Amino acid sequence: MELEHKFCRLGGEITAAVSVSDGTRIEGYASLFGSADQGGDIVVRGAYAASLKRLAAEGRAVRMLWQHDPAQPIGIWNEVREDERGLHVTGRLLETVEKGREAAALIAAGAIDGLSIGYRTVTAVKDCEGRRLLKELELWEVSLVTFPMLPSARVAAKGDSPEPDMLRELALAIDAARLDLAGG
Repeated sequence: MELEHKFCRLGGEITAAVSVSDGTRIEGYASLFGSADQGGDIVVRGAYAASLKRLAAEGRAVRMLWQHDPAQPIGIWNEVREDERGLHVTGRLLETVEKGREAAALIAAGAIDGLSIGYRTVTAVKDCEGRRLLKELELWEVSLVTFPMLPSARVAAKGDSPEPDMLRELALAIDAARLDLAGG
């Protein structure tokens, strides 16, 4: 059975969107319950419970990857849990990993705004509209991605530091220079 992926860009009515603080801490929802994605799939509340319990019992963790590439781990998920909204994740990007630093900069600049889960379907049924209701999933990884499948949501990036975020300023300066070059 092949590994599947579900994408989720968060925001809108979700008050706790994905955020980055202190340059490396990341938090948000990797999956929302009851929302149809662009593929027509809907994750049902409780779909991750058995998988999370099994991972904990085996002392294993959900991996944090860059764009679903197993050769590019970029951080560590410290907490992965279900709540009433969906699959909530909290972790940290690793500053000692080049892609981890790049991911923090891209999120801060607004260039990356999605999370995606990598999973295997254990149990699914079709509803009366032909959509797949995902009832039990074996969760493997949560990735930072460019293109999510849940377009109604957005990611917010922020720093907790009272000083201006240096990476955000650099991204704004590069955008301004690009616009100046394009116009003149």
